[in-house]
Amino acid sequence: MSEPNAIVDEPRDVLAPDCPSRVIFGRIGERWTMLVILALSRAGTLRFTELRARVGDVTPKVLTETLRALEGDGLIERRAYADSPPRVEYSLTPLGESLLEPIGAMRDWAERHVPEVLASRERTLG
Repeated sequence: MSEPNAIVDEPRDVLAPDCPSRVIFGRIGERWTMLVILALSRAGTLRFTELRARVGDVTPKVLTETLRALEGDGLIERRAYADSPPRVEYSLTPLGESLLEPIGAMRDWAERHVPEVLASRERTLG
């Protein structure tokens, strides 16, 4: 029987089909993940409706699923308050904050190269 922390000591290769780091790549690559993390990075703490407005064009159901997954992965924290009406706030955890630099690099790249990508699409799709 393997020890619970044995997975921590194994070498990683995200290109290997059985590498557990693929789970992380999958989560980060999901459609709304980076946008949620960026929205929370700017605001610090947001309520659901505020977060939805910042992310834009996401259904409540999909945003809820995304938030639950990110909370389960330890990337965001959900705080519920027993106010009337009930209030729920979301913020990044330290682990989530550690994604800001790589996601920021992706954002910078995307914003810098969007004209080239769109021009290429136009040429390809005609």
